[in-house]
Amino acid sequence: VQLQASGGGTVQAGDSLKLSCVTSGFTFRNVYIGWFRQAPGKEREFVAAITKSGTTVYSDSVKGRFTISRDAAKTTMYLQMNSLKPEDTAAYFCAADRTLILSSIRDPKQWHYWGQGTQVTVSS
Repeated sequence: VQLQASGGGTVQAGDSLKLSCVTSGFTFRNVYIGWFRQAPGKEREFVAAITKSGTTVYSDSVKGRFTISRDAAKTTMYLQMNSLKPEDTAAYFCAADRTLILSSIRDPKQWHYWGQGTQVTVSS
């Protein structure tokens, strides 16, 4: 299983950015996929996820601004981020897991497969 995240950058508040995560070693219908982020000095936090059945789940802090999606043909997952705020500044990580349960979806310790981080910096 491999995940490769990209698309980070430095933007201004209010701008948009789209992250991509190319995956291999699994099919989307068999795994949960998700995005987490980690700011300096803080714990890794849940951002968004898609369940095996295609249901999307978001953290309250990004709901309405971020959209998670997946393209099975390209084996790629995305995170469209709109109306970015300085507090969205963090390293963003894509993740996948085969055995996760919905109640644990926000706990990064329950996810087994991770991509490397891609840095997103939002200036005010």
